[in-house]
Amino acid sequence: MIDLHSHSTFSDGSFTPRELAKHAKELGLSALALTDHDTTAGLDQFMAACSEFGIAGVPGVEISVDVRSGTMHMLGYFIDNKSDKLEQVLRRIRSGREDRNTEILEKLNALGLRLTFEEVSAFASEDVIGRPHFALAMLKKGYVSTKDAAFDLYLGKGKPAYAERYRLSASESIAAIVDAGGVSVLAHPFTLDLNRSALRDFIKDMKGKGLQGIEVYYSEHNSEQQREYESLANEFDLLTTGGSDFHGQLNPKVELGRGFGNLKINNHILEDLEKRRNGRLGG
Repeated sequence: MIDLHSHSTFSDGSFTPRELAKHAKELGLSALALTDHDTTAGLDQFMAACSEFGIAGVPGVEISVDVRSGTMHMLGYFIDNKSDKLEQVLRRIRSGREDRNTEILEKLNALGLRLTFEEVSAFASEDVIGRPHFALAMLKKGYVSTKDAAFDLYLGKGKPAYAERYRLSASESIAAIVDAGGVSVLAHPFTLDLNRSALRDFIKDMKGKGLQGIEVYYSEHNSEQQREYESLANEFDLLTTGGSDFHGQLNPKVELGRGFGNLKINNHILEDLEKRRNGRLGG
C-alpha cells in the first residue's frame, strides 16, 4: 500500500518530513510522496528519512493553479528539488501567499477579529503560512468553534476575510513540473467544480498542454467520482494516481494511506508513475 499525497510542517501539515516517513513505516506503507504546497524545502529531510526507515520516497510538490471555476492544484512527482527554475516559480507563488496573508489579517482585524502575525505563525512550524494556520489561531482565541467554521464564515472563497493570491496558470504549472524532470498530475478534480462535460473538455485541453495523470483515488472521492475520473484517465491515456492528502492534526479524520478508512492505493500505481517518468509508458 502506498500514499502519493501528503503534507509536512513545511506547508500546512503537522508532521515533520521525518515524522511522516516514520509514520508511514509504522502503518506498513511501502512508499510515500511528500507534496507540500508550493515548496520543496522539506524534500531533502524527507528522502533521507525514507531511506532511514526503509520505504520508497517520492519527491513531490503541489502547485497552486489559477482557474476560473473552483480551485485547482497540480501535483508534480519525481521532481528535481534542486532545480533553480522550479524554485524561482515556487518562490513567486510563496511571495503572493505572503501578500495574501497580509490582506487576510487586515480583513479579519477590520471585522473585529483581532489577530497578529505572531499568533498565526505560532501554528506554522516552518515558513509557509496558509489559511489553516489563520483558522487555528481564530479557534484558539475563541472566534470560531471549529476550524471548519473559520473557513465557512470567514476564510473560504467568497467569505468576508478571503483574499486572492498569485497562482500559476495550468499550463505554467505543467511546464514547471516537466522542466524539473517531473510527472504532472491533476489533483482532486472535484475541486474544479465542473460538470462532467466541462471537466472532460478541461482535461482534454490539459492533456494537450502536457498533463500526464489524474488523482483518481482520493480521501474525498466517492465511488461515482472515482469511476468518472478513471474513465477520463482511460479516455485520454493518463495515469491514475492516488493519495490521502494527509495533513496530520490539521485534518485528523484523514489517516495516512487510508483516508477516511476506505482508501487503498496499490503499488502498481507507483510503478506506472515511474515508467512514465522514465519514458517507458505512453502518454
